[in-house]
Amino acid sequence: MRNFAIALFSLSLAVPAVLRADADRLSDATAVLREMAGTPDASIPKDLFTKAECVVIIPGVKKGAVGFGGQYGRGYMACRTKGGWSAPSGMRIEGGSVGFQIGGSSTDVILLVMSGRGVDKLLSSKFTVGADAAVAAGPLGRQASAQTDATMHAEMLAWSRSRGVFAGVSLQGSTLRTDSDENKQLYGKALSAREIVRGSIAAPAAAKELMAALAKY
Repeated sequence: MRNFAIALFSLSLAVPAVLRADADRLSDATAVLREMAGTPDASIPKDLFTKAECVVIIPGVKKGAVGFGGQYGRGYMACRTKGGWSAPSGMRIEGGSVGFQIGGSSTDVILLVMSGRGVDKLLSSKFTVGADAAVAAGPLGRQASAQTDATMHAEMLAWSRSRGVFAGVSLQGSTLRTDSDENKQLYGKALSAREIVRGSIAAPAAAKELMAALAKY
């Protein structure tokens, strides 16, 4: 009985820690969205954002620690609905190049999905940048979204920021997939990204600030 009580006490300590980790990640994603899309003259152009079908926000993509290029990050995806934006699904990015980094150990990434076809590809079980769809580096600033080939024809546009500075982006070979563990934490059961962003699932209370930030677009 004593061992059982100790186990219950340990669990009670562990659960809040897990919840805090999710809340921190949601908070980081909200901050990245506000900072990377919130300055008219030097940020993601708002008119491009308002045309996007979906957005993927990955705060703090980590550089691979081994002797070859690689990255790993966890964040969120939301898609436009008739009523605004869907609830967020957890997403993971893994592998590929880290060419977008400027000597930092961590890089924030925002990906805008500009077409329904691009959304369908991204919602497949495992999406590889460059192989399954072309991703172009997104322009910056109030006037940067002029009708260029990149913005007119790209299924997806990507931006990255390291140490507060926007950088060139190189996500070729990276894979994006549902973060099932994150969704289970947020929604209490295993859900795919498609079930969340294409369904009628309500956003969890922990995502309130993220949803408020998305509502501006």
